[in-house]
Amino acid sequence: MAQTREQTVVHTASMLFEKFSARSLHLANRLVMAPMTRSRATPEHTPDDLMATYYGQRATAGLIITEGTSPSPNGLGYPRIPGLYDTTQVEAWKATTAAVHARGGTIFVQLMHCGRVAHVANLPSGAEVLGPGTTACPGEMYTDSLGLRPHSAPRAMTAADLAHVVTEYATSAKLAIDAGFDGVELHGANGYLIEQFLNPLVNQRTDNHGGSIDSRNRLALAIARATVDAVGRDRVGIRLSPYGVFNGTGAFPDVEAQYLALAAALSSLGLLYIHLVDHSAMGAPPVPADFKLALRAAFNGLFILSGGFNHGSAEQALSEKRGDLVAFGRPFLANPDLVARMRQDAPFNTPDMATFYVPGAKGYTDYPALAD
Repeated sequence: MAQTREQTVVHTASMLFEKFSARSLHLANRLVMAPMTRSRATPEHTPDDLMATYYGQRATAGLIITEGTSPSPNGLGYPRIPGLYDTTQVEAWKATTAAVHARGGTIFVQLMHCGRVAHVANLPSGAEVLGPGTTACPGEMYTDSLGLRPHSAPRAMTAADLAHVVTEYATSAKLAIDAGFDGVELHGANGYLIEQFLNPLVNQRTDNHGGSIDSRNRLALAIARATVDAVGRDRVGIRLSPYGVFNGTGAFPDVEAQYLALAAALSSLGLLYIHLVDHSAMGAPPVPADFKLALRAAFNGLFILSGGFNHGSAEQALSEKRGDLVAFGRPFLANPDLVARMRQDAPFNTPDMATFYVPGAKGYTDYPALAD
């Protein structure tokens, strides 16, 4: 595959490759493999040996965060994304956690309920599309059986549905520990269920889960609290994307006030980390630099930065104490030995976008390492 050389000035004294320890984390370096949907699970949403190979290849990352993994049959919006809500999936995930641990890595599973970002053709029998209201997500969803189709309209979640989904997250977190994961990341970003409730452009409710900052934050905090109660605060992080525009979201007038309140409340729960997404490198509005610093100051835990970093910019962010760890997405997708390549300032493999979400090993486990 084609290779590119990263054009950057590298600091002489590197923080990026230092060992890092804090609370439950004891990491070989400060590089995080960001969660990336790869759609390689079975049609029944069960991990397989190919997935274990993929994550094992990348286990030199300080921390791996898996692709979005549904805590519920209702949350399986996409084809071939994995789940973690039954014993079959627990047993299947053990191959992945074992492969990462065998190479000295640390791995968290990202729990992602797609909510209204879904099509019914992608859901198992008996599952349904749910969301804050009944408005379908803009755009289309790929299905293996029907091709591209508009997103299905969701059913507005009742109080009973909301209580049930909180329990599903807590149960899934317990199953994650049973499967050998070192912790869980709650996906509160990119327009999926948790952010659907956070964002007033999507959440038009007038009950105690909508209409004000505290009400919109309520579900995220309930899920975080239940997950901490289930597996312990040192095993729970959350991903957030203020100013994100994916899946019908976007900035709103009190976005900063809301997320600062959320960060303070998450801090009081003792969460391990906030993983902040800035998608400006992909065309979204940037998250203002002063707001990132304010968010970091409001949260008494670890802060993971994500979005368009290279070696030089990651080193600078760490040296300026803007974050504790730095996440990389596509560079890890295409370079199983990214850590070694960065250490040596070696060329990078170029990601093959045509194979991002298709089944099979091509564009998944066949990217060459430097040794090849």
